[in-house]
Amino acid sequence: MSASTAPVTTTVTGWGRTAPTAARLIRPRTYEEAAAAVRECGARGGIPRGLGRAYGDAAQNAGGAVFDMTGLDRIHAIDADDGTVLCGAGVSLHRLMEVLLPLGWFVPVTPGTRQVTVGGAIGADIHGKNHHVSGSFSRHVLSFELLTADGEIRTVGRGTPLFDATAGGMGLTGVILTATLRLLPVETSLMSVDTERASDLDDLMARLAGTDHRYRYSVAWIDLLARGAATGRAVLTRGDHAPLDALPARARARALEFRTPRFPAAPAFLPEGLLSRTTVGLFNELWYRKAPRARTGELQRISSFFHPLDGVPHWNRVYGRGGFVQYQFVVGHGREDTLRRIVRRIADRRCPSFLAVLKRFGEADPGWLSFPLPGWTLALDIPAGLPGLGAFLDGLDEEVATAGGRVYLAKDSRLRPELLAAMYPRLDDFRALRARVDPRGVFVSDLSRRLAL
Repeated sequence: MSASTAPVTTTVTGWGRTAPTAARLIRPRTYEEAAAAVRECGARGGIPRGLGRAYGDAAQNAGGAVFDMTGLDRIHAIDADDGTVLCGAGVSLHRLMEVLLPLGWFVPVTPGTRQVTVGGAIGADIHGKNHHVSGSFSRHVLSFELLTADGEIRTVGRGTPLFDATAGGMGLTGVILTATLRLLPVETSLMSVDTERASDLDDLMARLAGTDHRYRYSVAWIDLLARGAATGRAVLTRGDHAPLDALPARARARALEFRTPRFPAAPAFLPEGLLSRTTVGLFNELWYRKAPRARTGELQRISSFFHPLDGVPHWNRVYGRGGFVQYQFVVGHGREDTLRRIVRRIADRRCPSFLAVLKRFGEADPGWLSFPLPGWTLALDIPAGLPGLGAFLDGLDEEVATAGGRVYLAKDSRLRPELLAAMYPRLDDFRALRARVDPRGVFVSDLSRRLAL
């Protein structure tokens, strides 16, 4: 084993910083080093990890190995005519944007941060503001190379069982080494954005259901502290990539520049209780009031529209030493009453959440453990130290499962395993395939142990 891949025992945690565990961190830079790391990972197995933006314990492995795949960060080939890219699994979406935007191409799906790797995007089958149009990330993956537990490197194409188990499989089928992606053509690096207020949850859902088809991207910030007639009030933001003729003539020569603002990092520690119901309530009131009642055609940078928090390094520190839980669930169309009940329960519970978003999902994706299904998805951040939070979220889990919905594994840190089969109908297929390709249980994580994946 080379010096670059020599394991270093360290504490590993998710972005929510709620359940740190110790593991041997190994950073391979070549296929051979990756194969050696898998072969020598030990009795506690190993799990691949990207840039650490899974909120829970999906990329942790207590007492075992964690493979830091960011060393495989080469962009191998770009077909600027056909709109495809072949890249290493450790390439970040940020790096792809830097390289591809000047050529007139954009990543087909991006979540709320560009600081995720391509391998992680496939493993979590990430979604973005355009799921109702474009589906999740794996829908745009043509193929990938997968290092399996037997040391074999397999080229995995769309429509195969191994592809469908790996897309959303949280790294448990093997280590993704490279991927070939289909890209989205764009004329500028700006977005044309429409913003409007919704007075309550029903108003918001009506606006989303009635007009989402007009927009490629759509998301609503929702005030989960508002109650009474204002329950679920929101700011709805939708848009598409701005065409060249939407820019002033003087700006067209630089139309494809990718610029990202950067602000000071959050302090290492903030006082516990800073995000109280009072302070978050004040923030939510100001955020809702400052939003325009209706504004159309505003030009925004891609970074501002998609990734505003990326401009604040280590923003997850604002929740204090105890960290935070990000809770995201989806319920299908026809289950709007379940969504209404959950929003009312969160509002009545006075959960201090200022990062809460509601979106509509389109058609489900083929991954057996992929999160999206046609319907409504709500995501919210909650300080982990909130009294009674575990029992409260357990109750929401029950309601989601009863409605045929599911929680997002890439953000989960506390789901009870007995609910998993109700949420993911292809779970038995996933377990069976995993047993075939990894009979010795080489690939394992804190998440997989907790949920018996």
